[in-house]
Amino acid sequence: MNCFALCVLPVVALIAADGSWSQFRGPNGSGVDSSTGYPVEFSPTKNVVWKTAVPYAQSSPVVAGGRVYLTASEADKLLTICLDAKTGRELWRREIPRKKAQAIFRANDPASPTPVADENGIVAFFAEFGLVAYTAEGKDRWSVPLGPFKNFYGMAASPILAGDLLVQVCDQQSGSFLLAVDRKTGRQRWRTERPALDIGWATPMVFRPSEGPAQLIVLGSTRLDSYYLETGESRWWMPVASGGSLGTPVATGGTLLVSTAGSNEPFMPTFASVLTMYDKDHDGRLSQAEFKDDKEMGEHFGWIDENSDGFVTEAEWNKARSLGIGEYGAIALQPEKARGRLEPSSVRWRFKKNLPYIPAPLVYDGVYYMVRDGGIITSLDPATGRLLKEGRTREALGEYYASPVAADGKIFLTGGEGKITVLKASGEWEILSVNDLGEEVHATPALSEGRIYVRTRGVLYCFGAAH
Repeated sequence: MNCFALCVLPVVALIAADGSWSQFRGPNGSGVDSSTGYPVEFSPTKNVVWKTAVPYAQSSPVVAGGRVYLTASEADKLLTICLDAKTGRELWRREIPRKKAQAIFRANDPASPTPVADENGIVAFFAEFGLVAYTAEGKDRWSVPLGPFKNFYGMAASPILAGDLLVQVCDQQSGSFLLAVDRKTGRQRWRTERPALDIGWATPMVFRPSEGPAQLIVLGSTRLDSYYLETGESRWWMPVASGGSLGTPVATGGTLLVSTAGSNEPFMPTFASVLTMYDKDHDGRLSQAEFKDDKEMGEHFGWIDENSDGFVTEAEWNKARSLGIGEYGAIALQPEKARGRLEPSSVRWRFKKNLPYIPAPLVYDGVYYMVRDGGIITSLDPATGRLLKEGRTREALGEYYASPVAADGKIFLTGGEGKITVLKASGEWEILSVNDLGEEVHATPALSEGRIYVRTRGVLYCFGAAH
């Protein structure tokens, strides 16, 4: 076995053994749980341990200390809700006002970031408020006001806990930054500006190389960055084309894996061609009224209009047009001793087919998985990038917002229509079942102690195998 193969062996120490699924995609954002006994088949009438009506939001549930936490919004209130993990009974809910209410893109909502929790309580991030922490009993702990943010599509990066730090990425059209505060008090420990980064929605992860201190890995709109966890100081970076960063990187041994959807060609037409079609007053720029008839791009006007003056100039158009162009794909890196800009030799392989836009990749039992719109499933060898299998889950061909998760030899793929495909985990994966919940699902399921927690538009389900 060569050195690289050794480096991609699973890192069991990163997988929680206490039943917690404490953040977006569980332990260190890996999407992997170590428990067994997960059901293959479930529905609103089968293998339901409990179900509880909850307000709508796209944030995912998290599980810690025998509690399930989630966030939501209702009218002018931002909600944090705590349920009993065994029964689904609501233990408490807290609300704070939407003091900085902002208009956001229709596909997002005010409570899309997933909270983070441990046995001592929960921390939630609301773009219209900032960070807020409660004890496990729902008592105020601390808060850190943040914003307002300039992000046409809204904020979605989730907070993480790393030792005694609470870390939050705030990428926006200008003024992006990475923040770390003390977990117990909310006191700022460090803040690092990210001036080269634009809007993004990726959640960071902690990378612990075999030598040297822990690092935070942050996927941005145009680059992948590493920062020292304790200080926030930049360690290394590499350019990537992501067209808007989403999901979270994953690690296995000394190897980092990240997936970005990009292109070799712009997805937008030239500014000159758009002016010819829509510039009615011939002033050399586009107003929102002129551009509204473009069904493909019209609703995204606020993203292209960077200074929010109601007009799109050639410079603004070309900046938006350039995003997503460059080095992209499913990428494996070994940056153990890297400093500054990564050398090309750090990239071990790159795969450019069947790339997801929103769902993060998954590494489980020595196989790298991706799922994308249309129910397209791809498995790769994480050591070499070699294609192992590609195919579809033909009963769940819609859009995919949730990221894949895994446990007990199974992969769970959640489609936006509420159909959850269960795979037998292997390079030559097999479909075991497709479970229809009959209601749309945007949130990534949580896995804990043989239970699957799935948030639909109006219900939180807890599924478990019958005994």
